[in-house]
Amino acid sequence: MKILVTGGAGFIGSHIVRRMLELEHEVVVLDNFSTGRRSNLEAVASDIDVIEGDVGCLDHVEQAVAGCDAVFHEAALPSVPRSIADPLSSHQANATGTLNVLVAARDAGARRVVIASSSSVYGSVPDLPKRESMPTLPMSPYAVSKLAAESYCRTWFDLYGLETVALRYFNVFGPRQDPLSAYAAVVPRFIGAYRAGEPPVIFGDGEQSRDFTYIDNVLDANMGALESPAAPGRIYNIACNDRITLNELAGDLGEIMGATVRPVHAAPRPGEVRHSQASIDAAREDLGYEPRISLREGLRRTVAAFELESVEVSA
Repeated sequence: MKILVTGGAGFIGSHIVRRMLELEHEVVVLDNFSTGRRSNLEAVASDIDVIEGDVGCLDHVEQAVAGCDAVFHEAALPSVPRSIADPLSSHQANATGTLNVLVAARDAGARRVVIASSSSVYGSVPDLPKRESMPTLPMSPYAVSKLAAESYCRTWFDLYGLETVALRYFNVFGPRQDPLSAYAAVVPRFIGAYRAGEPPVIFGDGEQSRDFTYIDNVLDANMGALESPAAPGRIYNIACNDRITLNELAGDLGEIMGATVRPVHAAPRPGEVRHSQASIDAAREDLGYEPRISLREGLRRTVAAFELESVEVSA
């Protein structure tokens, strides 16, 4: 198949690109490199077609999707704090960008579009574990934009027959995740701090909990979403059906890395949920999804990858 990966230079997108190449698919990447890194694609640059463009521009998306059989839509402006500071940009990238992808994919005759959604759409719903049938009460512009993207997907499936699948990612982490961004996710932030001999910063009391998901598990879920006959028109949680507090996460990473510093705490950030844990029953049934890599093993692999990247850069 010919596959378009939007946001293919980003953390998750670049992993999907490599998995698609391993499966001998033809791959096109659309990325504006605002958050994606060219270095993420260096090793496969000769094997893919890279289009520098923005999902916020319909013309760019139409150019990229021409002749493609399927789309993995990973392009987004991530981060709850970023969206609170700049809600218009989040909406343009995440909601309007998804609409452009769906319009272009429909008109190009693509068979299926798999989009990256987020556990943040559940928001302040207190019940655990989170199930796809629960109401959504988003607490940030980022979450609202992802919920809008999901709604467009369902509508495109119902109205036009485009096979859409939305995957609600829960705290994905792994190699090539940027630790330097002002909006970096918690795992690379903690690793970066420990490597620098600095105490990682935990916002709030650290007793908030998350269902962390290693990147290889997410890749397996995306492969299932691409192929499963039961998936079109559906939404799935992608996680490990487990949770850990940020205090525990910092302790585990410190132990793995042999750190001698201890975390410090800062004021809680607005718009963030207190506890998050996923039910993955639907993904297991429809996508054949089973998280193969545990949190602890994923953390070990991620730390090792960050150390290797450091050695390669210094060399």
